[in-house]
Amino acid sequence: MRQREPDFFQNLQDEFSDLRAWVDRSVVLAYAVVAGLFVVAFTWLSEAAFELFKHLHGRAPWAVLVWTPCLTALIVWCTRRFAPGAGGSGIPQVMAALDPGITPGMRAGLVSLRLTFAKIVLGVAGLLAGLSAGREGPSVQVAAGVMHDARRWLRPGSAMGEHALLVAGGAAGMAAAFNAPLAGVVFAIEELSKKMESRNNGLIIAAIVVAGLVAISVFGNLTYFGSIEVPRLSWQAFWPGLLVALVCGVLGGLFSRLLAASLQGLPDRVSAYRRRYPVRFAAVAGMGVAVIGLVTGGATFGAGAEQVRLMLAGEAETSPLYVLLKLVATWLTSWSGVPGGIFAPSLSIGGGIGHDIAMLLGGDNARLLAPSLIALGMAGFLAATTQAPLTSFIIVMEMINGRSMVLSLMASAMLASLVARLISRPLYSALAGMMVRKLRPRAATTAAPDSDLPSEPARQPEPDAQRSGTAPPHAEPAAEATAPPQADPQLDPDTDRPPEAEPPSEPGPLPAPPR
Repeated sequence: MRQREPDFFQNLQDEFSDLRAWVDRSVVLAYAVVAGLFVVAFTWLSEAAFELFKHLHGRAPWAVLVWTPCLTALIVWCTRRFAPGAGGSGIPQVMAALDPGITPGMRAGLVSLRLTFAKIVLGVAGLLAGLSAGREGPSVQVAAGVMHDARRWLRPGSAMGEHALLVAGGAAGMAAAFNAPLAGVVFAIEELSKKMESRNNGLIIAAIVVAGLVAISVFGNLTYFGSIEVPRLSWQAFWPGLLVALVCGVLGGLFSRLLAASLQGLPDRVSAYRRRYPVRFAAVAGMGVAVIGLVTGGATFGAGAEQVRLMLAGEAETSPLYVLLKLVATWLTSWSGVPGGIFAPSLSIGGGIGHDIAMLLGGDNARLLAPSLIALGMAGFLAATTQAPLTSFIIVMEMINGRSMVLSLMASAMLASLVARLISRPLYSALAGMMVRKLRPRAATTAAPDSDLPSEPARQPEPDAQRSGTAPPHAEPAAEATAPPQADPQLDPDTDRPPEAEPPSEPGPLPAPPR
């Protein structure tokens, strides 16, 4: 059957006859502007907070041994007490909110305007403490919370449902945080949505671009790390570049696996102490970050963007142990439970890997190839940690104005991500899955709930209990009746319960005696 060509005038009449659809589009774009402004404000406050910390560290270096642990403990206490959903990066929360099994009530504990304000305040406090955290991942949750609020003004059955709003908001936060609209679009497809519906993908992309334009209008059309000079590459640069990608893949995979295992919890004494005394554990982690920062002369404090700029300019005097110490500081920061991202610290670690390998070359090659290897390291380590290679290489390309390095950055990100997949699962997907399992209505279990192994599935309740009506299908364990009303998706929900005092999980009939 022959298809007819589109009727221009009829389609134009149909578009303008549905005024309510245009109202919905205007609401979405207006919220995109607001989301961009929230990310801009978050950026300003974060930079001002870290400048205050650097001033404190410059005047009284040893004061951070008191300041950082105390403020870290206070941040974790406030997070757990007032905004449990604000803990951690923010990207896993948005990914968990997109899960089809999450109800609207559960989604409100992951993304909302209330969590947006909490994320900004607590994230800024983390940088004021000098922790090794970034604002880019939290910006995703900040913007998603703003965009999610637009649903109240949209008509029922609108093309922009909750799923589309969350995708648009999360990607808009990424675009505004990095001043990279293209990276935001790719992030929406690669990490958040995996695919976008044809009926609203144009509006989603428009919202992402609008939020990015808001950031550009405030900060100017400038790249994050400036522009680098890329020399004419020859086969002599092939082996150093390959080495950078492989090292980033191995270290990034190990780092991702370490983060996932630490945040999900392991059956060891340290994890048990963290679950039982989260605030005290946060103070110990903050002390570790402070000690590492003092040892490195302050190089590991903060997100690490300043160190990358010095490396690219050839002015960095980093220690050979910078990569390892920055990795440990970032791990302790994330493990403490404070709101903070790993995007910027991962870029700093990857840049340090490229810088170290360039220094191993020595001579003129080190000076000429260093900027290129640093860029390859940033793309490679970020891709290995997040296992989002497309987003990673596009972010780095837009941050350094490195369009001449597109193929090299793409190859480094793809190879590093491939190596990391042999070592670890995707970090954000693993953490989002953990949150979904904890937030869904859980069936009663007969196993000890303190087991943090993610591979341990929950046992279903006895069929007789449900048929007899003695226990509802979604009954919670009796011990959780005294837990706070809002579940903590970042930390273990059994934190306040000693592992050795577990009551029966189901008030159903007694089990049959053993044969």
